[in-house]
Amino acid sequence: MDSLRHPTAIIHPNARLADDVSVGPYSIIGEHVEIGAGSVIGPHVVVDGHTTIGKGNRIFQFSSIGEIPQDKKYKGEPTRLIIGDNNTIRESCTLNLGTIQDGGVTSIGNDNWIMAYVHVAHDCHIADHNVIANSVQFAGHVTVGSHTLIGGMSGIHQFVRIGDFAMIGFQTRLSQDLPPFVTAVGNPAEAKGPHQEGPRRAGYSAQRLDMIKQMYRTLYRAGSSFDTAKKEIEALRGQATDADADIENMLTFLSHASRGIVR
Repeated sequence: MDSLRHPTAIIHPNARLADDVSVGPYSIIGEHVEIGAGSVIGPHVVVDGHTTIGKGNRIFQFSSIGEIPQDKKYKGEPTRLIIGDNNTIRESCTLNLGTIQDGGVTSIGNDNWIMAYVHVAHDCHIADHNVIANSVQFAGHVTVGSHTLIGGMSGIHQFVRIGDFAMIGFQTRLSQDLPPFVTAVGNPAEAKGPHQEGPRRAGYSAQRLDMIKQMYRTLYRAGSSFDTAKKEIEALRGQATDADADIENMLTFLSHASRGIVR
């Protein structure tokens, strides 16, 4: 175990690290930290707060994980950061604890690829299999689904939701919800088309890909109002059996779009 943890690393005696966790030079692991098997903490990393990190994660140098939120309302409450399994977190990322004004938790799921200089603010929830490019900045309370692609240097406004398989282009300013399977780009963001490459790589059938196109046309190109478009998407149920789950995904997302959606 000693060979895995550099002698310059400072690890609080109450921290709970699996036996095979590697900790690099000059890294600091706080009292309330738990790190699962096979995880690698690089040099000059700070992991603090009530932070739980799962198995097989790799965190690169100069990242700050589990530090207090950048929120003036925070008064030292024991809020949490929870990170799942098999995530890659590259250089100089900042992932903050939650706040009691929300659920008290910031969460990262599994198998995410988070590139350098990404900031994940308090009370964000990022699901699984996402690719988040360099210098993406998430404000507080953002929710990200699974299998998204988020282009570098994009800014995500607080309380925004991003649906499964959505795609955001380089340097996009996103201040409204982005539905599943939609590509957006620009400042401010505008919808540019359905995102099909990600679903195709995930093994979606031709019927499901066609349904993604049809939902996009209904939502963006038919000239219908938002409420009418939702009813028209509801009417698509049953037309392609294996696509019904995608229709329900879209309808559920739209039913909670209190900020409005990217149009």
